[in-house]
Amino acid sequence: MDAHLLDELRQIVGPRGLITSHEELHTYDTDALTNIRVLPQAVLLPSSTEQVQAILRLCHRERLPFVARGAGTGLSGGALPVADGIVISLARMNRILEVDLPNARVTVEPGVINLDVTARVAPQDYFYAPDPSSQSICSIGGNVAENSGGAHCLKYGFTTTHVLGLEVVLPDGTLIHLGGKTLDAPGYDLLGVFVGSEGTLGIATKMILRIVKRPECVQTLLAAFPSTNEAGAAVSSMIAAGMLPSAIEMMDRLSIQASEAAVHANYPMCGALLLVELDGPVAEVAALMADVNKICREHAAEEIRLAQSDTERALVWKGRKAAFAAMGRISPNYIVQDGVIPRTALPRVMSEIDQLSQEAGLRVANVFHAGDGNLHPMVLYDQRIPGQEHAAEALSSKILEICIAAGGSITGEHGVGEDKKKMMSKMFAEPDLATMQRVRCAFDPYNLSNPTKVFPTPRLCGEKPGEYKPHPAEISGSADRF
Repeated sequence: MDAHLLDELRQIVGPRGLITSHEELHTYDTDALTNIRVLPQAVLLPSSTEQVQAILRLCHRERLPFVARGAGTGLSGGALPVADGIVISLARMNRILEVDLPNARVTVEPGVINLDVTARVAPQDYFYAPDPSSQSICSIGGNVAENSGGAHCLKYGFTTTHVLGLEVVLPDGTLIHLGGKTLDAPGYDLLGVFVGSEGTLGIATKMILRIVKRPECVQTLLAAFPSTNEAGAAVSSMIAAGMLPSAIEMMDRLSIQASEAAVHANYPMCGALLLVELDGPVAEVAALMADVNKICREHAAEEIRLAQSDTERALVWKGRKAAFAAMGRISPNYIVQDGVIPRTALPRVMSEIDQLSQEAGLRVANVFHAGDGNLHPMVLYDQRIPGQEHAAEALSSKILEICIAAGGSITGEHGVGEDKKKMMSKMFAEPDLATMQRVRCAFDPYNLSNPTKVFPTPRLCGEKPGEYKPHPAEISGSADRF
């Protein structure tokens, strides 16, 4: 990068806010999708909205692409750098700015850790509902970018349900405000457009979040089944009966083994394990839990266990949320996928995934949000064996094709990013993709903000559908895959 440009960036963030050494840049060359790595030209760590604005004005002037980064826990390559661009890490913007309990809202900066929001308001019996498995380390900015969900999104909704307003710096440095402190702001729902846009429309520097009063009673049930078929049928029966548990999670035998080895949550060893959580008034929870127990037994549950204390309940969830990381105990490498299917298709799709697994000669561990059909199959492989990584990638793509064929989606909460952009054309027709591109260009006409992500063939703004010119970031450097 030009020395004069580096000096300008250094003046904005200070000498300790600019990273350029080759060794330190490797810290930022990937996110949690670790099989793709790209080294950025520089990393900046702003500490204020004003610094973010100054950086983006400079990027706009120089046509310098940038990628905003939170904690780097994303699983789709959404925070992957571009080779001729910079990374803007928001880790230092980590203040909780306002806690407004009478209006049930909290204002935070993007670097605030998800679980820290709940920790701040828990003494007043409130909590922040979206709870990704990485909630102890993932940041709110990344949650907004990906519209993250979590185990309790079945009842409480995804991040978009809990974001009231955003302060956003557009790619030219302009500061705008979307939504606000009140519900349902007038005009177009640009807030809804921005949440889940994967960093392609600008950088959010403040978030107004909705918090929720903690329920009177919470109970968690574990039910062991012979296979995912019986467990999936039980899930469908619960929803068909009109129940709305706060969470319904499923783990198969492989994921149970990995979690037990890591956390020792005392899970029963079985073909499939359901975690069903209910919350609300004591009498209501008691009545519904009796119905859940009955449904599980009707679908061949081999063992049913109710967590007897908050400590035991916390251990149950610790095991579930550790499943992704724990997979390293049974496989040296794995790809975490993220697809959505109708709940009623669970038994059929799980059987098809098992068939694909056998044909590929690769194990697939399944842990997912069964209540809303959000699958997280983990394709296990050994990078040291020639050809296994490519076989795992091919199997991962075939699983997404199954999800599409079942009437589902290629992502439920991890985003498209770099990993799944090739699948977008299998789910959307060209007019759909062209319309999405027009929205993107309205915010970012020079395609500077997280370029090359989401779209299967990224276009420069102003092109006609079908005309593809590679973004400069695709020409000047390629991703290193290993």
